[in-house]
Amino acid sequence: MDEKALQDLLDDVAQGSVAPREALARLRHLPFESIDTIARLDHHRLLRQGQPEFVYAEGKQPDQVAELVSRVVEAHGAALATRVSTETARRVQARLPRAEYDAGSRLLRVGGPLSLPAGASLAIGVLTAGTSDAPVAEEAVQVAEFLGHRVNRLYDVGVAGLHRLLSQTSVLEEAQVLIVVAGMDGALPSVVGGLVGAPVIAVPTSVGYGASFEGLAPLLTMLNSCAAGVAVVNIDNGFGAALAAHRISRAHAAGGAQ
Repeated sequence: MDEKALQDLLDDVAQGSVAPREALARLRHLPFESIDTIARLDHHRLLRQGQPEFVYAEGKQPDQVAELVSRVVEAHGAALATRVSTETARRVQARLPRAEYDAGSRLLRVGGPLSLPAGASLAIGVLTAGTSDAPVAEEAVQVAEFLGHRVNRLYDVGVAGLHRLLSQTSVLEEAQVLIVVAGMDGALPSVVGGLVGAPVIAVPTSVGYGASFEGLAPLLTMLNSCAAGVAVVNIDNGFGAALAAHRISRAHAAGGAQ
């Protein structure tokens, strides 16, 4: 239940078209729902933050993930799970046949995209330094699309061949937020950050040979970016980058509504 749905429900109660007892039944699981000993689903998150709770599947049993995804769908009509294995995806799809699974990004989605308030949908550009960074980038892309944003991909434009990026300046100029994904030396976000005025969210990946230390080297490069104002999320965290962009969109929409 989002803010508009809650307002509509309260209006219906005030007008007498919905009985208070029925409204109470709809609100029973706010702010959270206990699922046996598995979890406490935060159904209030959509009201507080503008997105429902997502299911992090890694470390959970397939049946647990299927149960949690089903409960989120019941509450919100749509759900998204991250870091989903093929086995777990099959278990969820057996219970929810309309669930869609992308093995590259390891995302499982039921329904969506979510509805955003007027003016809240952003044009997001997602860039990768190399093709090997695409799984992390796709996590960011598909989470952002599930949340209702417009996404333009620009892959394999790293600093090893900078002309590839410079030939696509229109993509950079049109984006309201840029998510830049890179492993190895992690230099691409600094380059992009020096070319645009839009917010840049850098995502280090664990792509690279031994001295990249499974993503630590690009993480440190991005944290030490000489392009002022570049924000950095955790290694391989495309999900976190998409949510950061989504929060920017909510602030943007709130500012426009004033």
